[in-house]
Amino acid sequence: MSTVQERFETFPFDGEPRLIDRQEDLLLADPVPPGSAKLCRDHPPIEVVHCDVEQLERPPPKPIEDDGDDGDDGDGGDDEGEHPATAIYGSDHLRLEWRTMHGRQSFYHRNVDAAEISFQIAGRRTLMTDLGTVELGPGDFSRIPVGVAHDNFGREDVHLLFYVPAPVDELVPSARTSEVLIPPFEGWEPVITNELITECLAGPGHDVVMAPTDELTLLEHAKDEPERIQVLRPADVPGMTWLYTSSHVHIGRALHASGDGRVYRRIRNADEIQYQVAGHRTLVTQRGTVELAPGDFVHIPVGVAFTSIHGGPSEHIAVVTARGVRRVGDVARTGERLAADAIEALR
Repeated sequence: MSTVQERFETFPFDGEPRLIDRQEDLLLADPVPPGSAKLCRDHPPIEVVHCDVEQLERPPPKPIEDDGDDGDDGDGGDDEGEHPATAIYGSDHLRLEWRTMHGRQSFYHRNVDAAEISFQIAGRRTLMTDLGTVELGPGDFSRIPVGVAHDNFGREDVHLLFYVPAPVDELVPSARTSEVLIPPFEGWEPVITNELITECLAGPGHDVVMAPTDELTLLEHAKDEPERIQVLRPADVPGMTWLYTSSHVHIGRALHASGDGRVYRRIRNADEIQYQVAGHRTLVTQRGTVELAPGDFVHIPVGVAFTSIHGGPSEHIAVVTARGVRRVGDVARTGERLAADAIEALR
């Protein structure tokens, strides 16, 4: 019978956790039969959502082209580059999406309620805003503040999007910042395009108004703004590095050379979403055990104990929310209960 330690944590993690010794086989076991009525509901096993990082053969991306009209329809974009986002998790307080782009969308977007945080998984992306332009590559995090207009020019681009109600703050210094770049990329020509205003978390049904805008004027506005887009690249240090914080959400990057899974975590007042960036690991929870690979998302409900076992390097993103979240994406697989000796064999 193996003894493990449980860290009983409280969001927003500004105090020391309680440390509790546990017998692992009991921690992961089904309840013993009660002497009277059933005391606990039947909960579903932990669920994994998967998105493939595909580098498809596509024609070279094209910038928005001026079609010579007055811009009222705003449809001068490269339809080849417009890919609807894949919703993974959502609530009234958090939205997480997977997005690919090869080219541009045919409008600028400005949200009046939420900050838009992104993590670049693969490919390159030019982020153009009225706070300046910046080039993003794999491993880059960026935050578009509430009320800032933006568009992207992607080349074999894959990125995650996190919509979080403002205010949201960075917790580490930036690696670099946006700058005024005219043109923002080679081949760019100024056009009259559209600007879409959205509210809430910018999801379906949250559009407010769309109207034409002069792209050159929009990008040149950055000359009069002292604020810049900050790009974060967390240092390659072991453990969790928290990058962004709001009143109810933390976003961070976890990096570990290996893990024997002898320390469990339980967050008493928040859910945790994880996205596997690199490496493979076994996630062990009280609602089942799953193998995680790059492209996997998993949601650990509030109050459920969990740990990770992996013999090699592993990197994942963690999103902790105190307001709850629901799965929107399709389930790829679910967790299964393993006996304690099977868990021990993984080590």
